[in-house]
Amino acid sequence: MSNCFHLAIPAGDLNLAKNFYCNVLGCKSGNSEKQRWLDIDFWGNELTLHQSEESLPKVRHDVDMGAVLVPHFGIHLPEREFQALKARIEAAGLVYLDPPYRRFIDSEYEQETFFIADPNGNILEMKTMVNPKVLFKVESA
Repeated sequence: MSNCFHLAIPAGDLNLAKNFYCNVLGCKSGNSEKQRWLDIDFWGNELTLHQSEESLPKVRHDVDMGAVLVPHFGIHLPEREFQALKARIEAAGLVYLDPPYRRFIDSEYEQETFFIADPNGNILEMKTMVNPKVLFKVESA
């Protein structure tokens, strides 16, 4: 496994967090230290959930689609996986912070995105791009 991204976050109750990440999002659990931390295979990246009493602070920043919550993290998924994830979220009865929204329609950057929170209030942005090859395309000045 090379170039694996690692992120550690306060997760509140580890049992609730594990249920959310594994049973709702569909991730797999990995290494852990009982009731202290748990590694999650977040689509090939290492997300470490730490048992905590605290949550990260949140603010909204203006972007093209409105004011989005930061900090946040997430994943770009192929369309089929993205739609399956939305179905699991809706079946679990979770409420979107920012519901699914299509942006950059009819451009090479067209994508669908939504924001949700995990049980400890960590914000996730999930996306699917029509043309994922343009993700790191550099515009000429």
